[in-house]
Amino acid sequence: MAEIAEATCRRELELEIPAEDVSKEMERVAKEFARLANVPGFRKGKAPLTLIRKRFADDIKGEVLQTLVPDKLEKAVNEQRLQPVSRPSVEKLDFNEGQPLKFTAVFEVLPEFDLGNYKNLTLELPPMQVTEADVDRALAEAQDRAATFTPVEGRVVADGDYAQLKLVGTPADGGEPLQAESVLCHIGSEETMAPFNQHLRGASAGDHKAFDVDYPADYPDPKLAGKIYHYEVDVLGVKARTLPELNDEFAKDVSDAATLEDLKGKIRENQLHQLEHQVRDLKREKVLGELVKMHEFPVPEALVEQQMDVRLQRMVRQLAQQGVDPRAVNLDWQALRKRQEPRAKDDVKAELIVDRVATAENIEVTDEEVQAELEHMASHSGESAEAIRASLTKDGALDRMKSKLRSDKTVDWLAQNAEIKIVANPEPQVPEAGAAAAGGESQS
Repeated sequence: MAEIAEATCRRELELEIPAEDVSKEMERVAKEFARLANVPGFRKGKAPLTLIRKRFADDIKGEVLQTLVPDKLEKAVNEQRLQPVSRPSVEKLDFNEGQPLKFTAVFEVLPEFDLGNYKNLTLELPPMQVTEADVDRALAEAQDRAATFTPVEGRVVADGDYAQLKLVGTPADGGEPLQAESVLCHIGSEETMAPFNQHLRGASAGDHKAFDVDYPADYPDPKLAGKIYHYEVDVLGVKARTLPELNDEFAKDVSDAATLEDLKGKIRENQLHQLEHQVRDLKREKVLGELVKMHEFPVPEALVEQQMDVRLQRMVRQLAQQGVDPRAVNLDWQALRKRQEPRAKDDVKAELIVDRVATAENIEVTDEEVQAELEHMASHSGESAEAIRASLTKDGALDRMKSKLRSDKTVDWLAQNAEIKIVANPEPQVPEAGAAAAGGESQS
């Protein structure tokens, strides 16, 4: 276990600027005001210094503080070799003309801690491999996506059918209604809300149905969760779903494969590629978890607050990507942000540890690695790597990108040097709060 540095990252420096230095600065600032000030009854720059000091007393005092305080604070921080991570606040200010200027500077610094035995981590991973069952499952999903819907004539809607609906759903609280001109509803399916099954089972094309749906609070779609909607539904028709036959023709229709076996091979190759990413991500997650458990030290509250904001912004982006207006979601955002605090502390702690490990092991990012990342970003954005570099440089984000690459490189190095144990039921990982908050896709 690494040594505990201090109980807190908060620092208070009681500082004093000699009266002589304060008087000199007051004199300099007053003369500058006298040179520039427009005072009624005097030509510019000709007003008496005593009048200037009286007329602009507060302004002169403010200028003196803005000059002397930061300079004194910077010198004190450098002398004590501190690394502030938050903007210092000035407290207990004692400023009287002819007297020393006294104040207390309050800020947070990076914690001091000793690195634990990071070179001998043990990571427990579950068995991870691509099986024939995985390939068959993916093939079945492709078959499912290629299904066709054919009209059913001469009978009512039955379980297993797809009712083609025109619907309007009005929330009981008077919010924005849901509307669809033509949507298919799978009758009798587990993912279909019970009122749709109950009211549409036995219906015929041309029927009109009206009913309420009470969505549970944990419903995956946050637009609907915890709300009651009144639906007006017109049954446009009934359709049956038909799966294509799994053969070489199917393989040609859904991919560039020539045969069904060729398609299975491509699916297996893709799954192996995905598995590599999953294993790498899981190893990284395990490494960070082990590092956090191994070290005990305080983290700056300012950095934790920033990370809580980052996590909340991530949730907002996830909602927006799902087409959900975050402002319309009935969530206690303050409470949700507060719940991010434990994870945010671990995030900050992990970042500090990884940075120390990178320094200890002389791990740096090469120009070639930066260029490779820029080209990877370019392949997904449609812009050139040079344009992305210029944009990141202009926004001041290039250094952040390099820092992220350095952290990833360090964590990968730690994973490569760790002992890997394959266990059937490894210690569960805490899920990302964002995933739980965003929920799944909406179903009728």
